[in-house]
Amino acid sequence: MTNELTPKFNPTEVEAGRYEKWLEADVFKPSGNPDAEPYSIVIPPPNVTGKLHLGHAWDTTLQDIIIRQKRMQGFDTLWLPGIGHAGIATQAKVAARLAEDGILPQDLGREKFLDKVWEWKDEYATTIKEQWGKMGISVDYSRERFTLDEGLSQAVRKVFVQLYNKGWIYRGEKLINWDPKAMTALSDIEVIHKEIDGAFYHITYQIEGSDEFVEIATTRPETFLGDTAVIVNEKDERYKHLVGKNVILPIINRVIPILTDDHADMEKGTGVVKITPAHDPNDFEVAMRHDLPMINMMNNDGTINENGGKYEGLDRFEARKQIVADLKELGQLIDIKPVRHEVGHSERTGVVVEPRLSTQWFVKMDELAKNAIANQTTEDAVEFYPPRFNDTFMQWMENVHDWVISRQLWWGHQIPAWYNEAGEMYVGEEAPEGEGWTQDEDVLDTWFSSALWPFSTMGWPDENSADFKRYFPTSTLVTGYDIIFFWVSRMIFQSLEFTGKSPFHNVLIHGLIRDEEGRKMSKSLGNGIDPMDVIEKYGADALRWFLSNGSAPGQDVRFSYDKMDAAWNFINKIWNVSRYILMNAEDVSADAVSSALTKVANKTAGNVTDRWILTRLNDTARRVTEQMDKFEFGVAGHILYNFIWDEFANWYLELTKEVMFGEDEAEKDITRAVLLHVLDQVLRLLHPIMPFFTEEIFEKLPNTSGSIVVAEYPKVRPEFNDDKASEGVAMLIELITAVRNIRAEVNTPLSKAVPMLIKSEHADFLNAVSPYISRFTNPSELTIAKDLAVPEQAMSAVITGAELYLPLAGLINIEEEIARLEKELAKWQKELDLVNKKLGNERFVANAKAEVVQKEKDKLADYQEKFDTVKARIAELKEN
Repeated sequence: MTNELTPKFNPTEVEAGRYEKWLEADVFKPSGNPDAEPYSIVIPPPNVTGKLHLGHAWDTTLQDIIIRQKRMQGFDTLWLPGIGHAGIATQAKVAARLAEDGILPQDLGREKFLDKVWEWKDEYATTIKEQWGKMGISVDYSRERFTLDEGLSQAVRKVFVQLYNKGWIYRGEKLINWDPKAMTALSDIEVIHKEIDGAFYHITYQIEGSDEFVEIATTRPETFLGDTAVIVNEKDERYKHLVGKNVILPIINRVIPILTDDHADMEKGTGVVKITPAHDPNDFEVAMRHDLPMINMMNNDGTINENGGKYEGLDRFEARKQIVADLKELGQLIDIKPVRHEVGHSERTGVVVEPRLSTQWFVKMDELAKNAIANQTTEDAVEFYPPRFNDTFMQWMENVHDWVISRQLWWGHQIPAWYNEAGEMYVGEEAPEGEGWTQDEDVLDTWFSSALWPFSTMGWPDENSADFKRYFPTSTLVTGYDIIFFWVSRMIFQSLEFTGKSPFHNVLIHGLIRDEEGRKMSKSLGNGIDPMDVIEKYGADALRWFLSNGSAPGQDVRFSYDKMDAAWNFINKIWNVSRYILMNAEDVSADAVSSALTKVANKTAGNVTDRWILTRLNDTARRVTEQMDKFEFGVAGHILYNFIWDEFANWYLELTKEVMFGEDEAEKDITRAVLLHVLDQVLRLLHPIMPFFTEEIFEKLPNTSGSIVVAEYPKVRPEFNDDKASEGVAMLIELITAVRNIRAEVNTPLSKAVPMLIKSEHADFLNAVSPYISRFTNPSELTIAKDLAVPEQAMSAVITGAELYLPLAGLINIEEEIARLEKELAKWQKELDLVNKKLGNERFVANAKAEVVQKEKDKLADYQEKFDTVKARIAELKEN
């Protein structure tokens, strides 16, 4: 049989070659339909330093879910892929690879070293694209971009020059964060503050011309080599007599003044503060106020320079040890107190960052930040999901500092500034004419080019570019909360400045993936998970299901192999359901399905279970779509799971066996058609989340054609809604479940027939569906009536719309049955209390939708009826 599925779902077989088929069919490209609403996403570019990690897998999964659904809904979708050059990280990786062969970058020189980096880029870009394929992401590779593409480079130069000409980019000497390993400047957000064990070193400085000393405390004693003053608070009576005098720095014997400044806190430490302007941001501000000299005592690699006297050439931490020993020998180290404190580390290399005076290029942030803040009060505001991250964004923009954008690297966008021997500087998009000009050797911060990503990838600065006009601003960005400052904020203020528009309408923020113990995944802990290893074992669909259902927007998620097992089991369940349906409906045509559905909708054919499942399908499609539109993928997945596993597989499929094993061929045809239709719609609803196996099954359905990638997404079909059928089958299911529970309580297997009585106002309906009741409860006698005598010795259950009695004389213990019913009574009392509390809340009643309030009132009536019935039954048993 051509449409036969294997007995067991095998992800390796299902996913092999599928992605290549999609690419060959060009199903991922925009439709080009001018009447369709455009929907665009640009992928957050992973860098070329290595393989994708789970965080990238999460990004791409959520974006792919969005774009696949929008494509199926008829939008003109563009998902533009790309890769970032990641200056510091990539240069460090390539340098490390060369070091294995004993080669330093300096041995090769800039051009030859960059050749090696481009080789690295080609190698790892290929790896990343292969991994994207394994993830199944539906990007348009004909538009793929790289942050060092010529088109993007042109955009970078244009932005730099325009900001420079406005006075918003400048070159100056300021205190910056310095990475001694990468030997480059870092921006504030590239510094990670970690708690480490350190110490306060208490040192005495001698007053010049006196035997008196002052005591200072520092966590970095080596920086005293760059001290240019000590300060006290002018209100501090302890030191008023010393103001205007000098102290002598120990060992190096440099004389520096004692000044007053409010930065000195009388209540903190000794009240005397050493000032090292070239190596501390607060000290830098003090030096600016007092016009103090600024002495840099450190080389680019973190060793002490010529200003360090006898410590010249020592590593900063080795110098610390030597200085502490020397101070101790001089008797000027009086105490060492252990302290646990936060110290800045390089986000890229992991080494301790050194605050250091340096000449760099900066972006003035005041006007750019002001524009971004103001925009969030307009119709063009970026919508954050969850909304609380708007506050995160705003707080950062309100407190942002000037952005240091120069990096002392070779890999990246070289700064478009040139110098000549006359001391002149030229800034332009192209090199200046004439001889004698040398380009600035520094490159721009990676985030400078990434900030332009949403519009530079669309053809800007050519504002007449077809893609720029059609797909910018982009629709949605998906990213982790850890790069709101790095990237999201910068895209917003640069886009507003250069296009006059926000770069995207929505920003969906997800959390971090942690291990099963809740720890952040890291190399040091050895708890990292390679998504490719997970795919190898479980398949991409199972991983995507886990990633989309793991948490709510903005929340972290814990990776769990138990959850991966559950995801695989869910897929296998659908696989088996599909096998059953295909084996029983392999020859049903699309026309036959359409005709059968029309008859069911018109109630000229089909049974109540068919109308019930189509109603439930409608409700599921509506709710899933609503949740997907809100980016609540976990909620959407939960709705889908419950419908597929419980209502469709566990109930409807079982209920259809009453028809499929019967004699009525016409009724069988209707049921086959409904089964095929529901399966078809389930596959379409699941496809954005789990694309591979849904396509595999979809193409085997006898009534479909083409790829599910471009199939129409399910819509609510009002003609299928049948509230009576929905309520009726819900009662049937509740009744069958109640019988099974009672049998289990008295250890009476389903194989043993027992009498059953049902008292209900819906007796006509229940008699009509009695074949289902008999098949699933196995009564020896079945009595259904609006009124009947209640047996004295019987197990009972109250369900919505009916009372159920199983006379089990000899098997029932009256006292135990009363105890069971009293527990049930307590349960209904609890439900009544909850609903009454809600309806008693005036704010809820006043603000909730009318249908929501009515639903609570209906619950109240239902629970009250069940409570009263159970209470009456308890009274009857006690009387007898």
